[in-house]
Amino acid sequence: MTKIEKMVELTQLMENEVFMAFASYTTIVLSKMMFMSTATAFYRLTRKVFANPEDCAGFGKGENAKKYLRTDDRVERVRRAHLNDLENIVPFLGIGLLYSLSGPDLSTAILHFRLFVGARIYHTIAYLIPLPQPNRALAFFLGYGVTLSMAYRLLRSRLYL
Repeated sequence: MTKIEKMVELTQLMENEVFMAFASYTTIVLSKMMFMSTATAFYRLTRKVFANPEDCAGFGKGENAKKYLRTDDRVERVRRAHLNDLENIVPFLGIGLLYSLSGPDLSTAILHFRLFVGARIYHTIAYLIPLPQPNRALAFFLGYGVTLSMAYRLLRSRLYL
């Protein structure tokens, strides 16, 4: 395959509206996930709560530094929300990519993508504020259900089992 043929394939991919919608919503949800690592670092620094001894070095030596080697409810809440993102966004990326390339209806695909991204954003808000349950659980199950729906549609319509 020549370079020109490869460029044509990439151009065709960029003309695929479902793929471009997937790329847009993926960018949003990955940016949100990146924000969570920054939020974790912010809470660790402002609350002087560290997980590793070398991270405490700037705040004292020896026994004085050990007091910063601890856990904090707020830091742990942000960290758990970030871990939950990793557990849910990674499967969405893989399944969503395959789904978007399988030729689904644009409006159905956009509905899937919007529901997933909205659920992940709401899940984070519910986790960090914190909102009472079942807010966080409903957001989790909505996002998880969207990924399962895409997987089901992909397996049913395009893959040979």
